[in-house]
Amino acid sequence: MPELPEAEKARRTLERLCVGLRIAAVEDADTWVCRPHQPGELDEALRGSIVTAACRHGKFLWLETDNGHELGLHLGMGGSIRAAPEVAPRGWDRVALVFEDESRVALRDKRRLSRAHLGAGIDHLGPDALTITPKAFRERVGTGRAPIKARLLDQAALAGVGNLLADEALFDAQVDPRRPAGSLSPAELDQLRSSLRFAMREALKPKGGSGRGRFARARRGAQCPRCGCALERATIGGRTTWWCPDEQVAEPVA
Repeated sequence: MPELPEAEKARRTLERLCVGLRIAAVEDADTWVCRPHQPGELDEALRGSIVTAACRHGKFLWLETDNGHELGLHLGMGGSIRAAPEVAPRGWDRVALVFEDESRVALRDKRRLSRAHLGAGIDHLGPDALTITPKAFRERVGTGRAPIKARLLDQAALAGVGNLLADEALFDAQVDPRRPAGSLSPAELDQLRSSLRFAMREALKPKGGSGRGRFARARRGAQCPRCGCALERATIGGRTTWWCPDEQVAEPVA
């Protein structure tokens, strides 16, 4: 599933392909992806406006326009943003913007799990994982009895972290994903934030991705890339979780 780095790469694509252009038409016939809007509603709101900014918060994207309307977008499980001069087969272009210069940009999604709607739709989200301050990270992530892995995945606490990034950061910070979030010391939380930011920066590189980090690659062989021991696996926070029983400590560190 796309996580923050994939959403940020999509935002950069939107910025490159859309900002500064006037919308001639919106193809919005997919009533599931564009729910609760009916066909033509997005087109009516956005037609004739100029895209002024491409924005992101967590995994959520939106385009701002000069008429005050926002087009909110979410990639879902496998959506992508792409220049699409030709219409994709089987209705895979779930929504598309056609501009006055005749260019066309589509949200393409074979699985139909993406979303497009008016408004940014980010009121329910916590601070963005890429820009959160150390103080805010300690306050939002380092509280409660829920496992720290589940806390990292809570989008109301911290926006943008998915399963792969969480495992990568916890491994780098040497923290057991089962530990209660409130048991982490300030120093451990600061290290976890640094590890998470490092994982995101690596994933944002041209050939990077949330599933291409050192730990994500090691999971395929179920062997720790640091000490070589067998990795352990369990379901935490509703997601399959991997960790190294020797490298990731289960007790607080002063």
